[in-house]
Amino acid sequence: MASTSVMSSPNMNHVTFPWDALSKPCSFGQVTLKRKSETSSSVATRSMVASLTAPPPVVATKAVEETGCTLAGVWREVQGSNNWENLVQPLDPLLRHEIIRYGEFVTACYKAFDLEPASKRYLNCKYGKKNMLREVGLEDSGYEVTKYIYATPDFNIPIQNGPCCGRWIGYVAVSSDQEVQRLGRRDVLITFRGTVTYPEWISNFMSSLTPARLDPHNPRPDVQVESGFLSLYTSDESSSKFGLGSCREQLLSEISRLINKYKGEEISITLAGHSMGSSLALLLAYDIGELGLNKVKKISNHQETTIPVTVFSFAGPRVGNSGFKGRCEELGIKALRIVNVNDPITKLPGVVFNENFRVLGDGEYKFPWSYSCYAHVGVELALDFFKMEDPSCVHDLETYISLLRCPKGLQMRREGVDFINRAREVVMNLSAEFGSISKGMFLDNLHICEQFFYVYRILSQICM
Repeated sequence: MASTSVMSSPNMNHVTFPWDALSKPCSFGQVTLKRKSETSSSVATRSMVASLTAPPPVVATKAVEETGCTLAGVWREVQGSNNWENLVQPLDPLLRHEIIRYGEFVTACYKAFDLEPASKRYLNCKYGKKNMLREVGLEDSGYEVTKYIYATPDFNIPIQNGPCCGRWIGYVAVSSDQEVQRLGRRDVLITFRGTVTYPEWISNFMSSLTPARLDPHNPRPDVQVESGFLSLYTSDESSSKFGLGSCREQLLSEISRLINKYKGEEISITLAGHSMGSSLALLLAYDIGELGLNKVKKISNHQETTIPVTVFSFAGPRVGNSGFKGRCEELGIKALRIVNVNDPITKLPGVVFNENFRVLGDGEYKFPWSYSCYAHVGVELALDFFKMEDPSCVHDLETYISLLRCPKGLQMRREGVDFINRAREVVMNLSAEFGSISKGMFLDNLHICEQFFYVYRILSQICM
């Protein structure tokens, strides 16, 4: 289900966007997507890059007019039950609308996060649960916030007053009775913001793989994830008498409560996040599936049913190795990755050692480090945008959403040195020269090497 990274090429027509159009209302029609060749490891593996056509407005009513069906009738397909087959080529209006809708829920995390050091709510949400969606402009979203989520890094930087070092990182919400009629099910939504604080940036650069071990009955040592993301997900404030439980404990408790509350209804579990937040969303999705929390018995006939778990990932990095990817597929976790091909964050971790660098030839020979290679999970929907005056825009969530609303314009980018291929050549040379070094030591140094090339590439784009 993992997709290969999509790089620009002369024979590929990318969707590009005029920057003066972002502030203007615009309408558009279907977007045709170019499919990359699928890898042999997964039937669901695909990568699409949108190409330019004439566009219609992305609103729910218009989407219904174009497709002739309502979301309530096809919600399972829109949530990825068939890996979005025939929905991304061309991009289905209902799916586009849902991507934008969930992206706006993630944007709410940034709008509500208090970064004013003098504030009493510093590093927390500015608003109470009942008012939060209204305060950020989503009063008509049809959802109600049920819980705020906090994450605690297992290392602390003294930038917050008081003993508590938990940071507000997202929220859990559930669709209202009225919204259930439109959606066709009760939607339990969990959203995560991206990296903001210093400890979170440190977590992002802890790129070594470590076994997830989230199922106490079956630790599955071959299922490995990035240590920084896992730390942020599982660390708590056990040293404090009144400290917070881990992000994981908070989430699993609330999700279990909501599933039990609405067990007689059709339910979906949707997770959405940006950047680091998409990593936490995918970890949570895997955790839910591994523990079987999404398997419930119907009240009517007592037969077991599986609640669909879907991740909408915006500008997300890789989270785990090929074992993690494979296990997510076995558990039926669906992930739609919305990425910008010019966004370097989506190439991390695993700039060099990733799903594209595990085998030789037709896959008959696997490198010894295959299980130490990072791998993306899910179907990739790729956009292509870049603004020379503001290189950081390639990772901005609001830019992603704005461009999904209006994919029209001229390409604005420039070519530079292909640092990814250069890094791969360097690492291959290192592999030949230091073959006697232990596998673990060699791979640890490679991950450090990756981070160097990542920073080098960013600086080159900004300074060229």
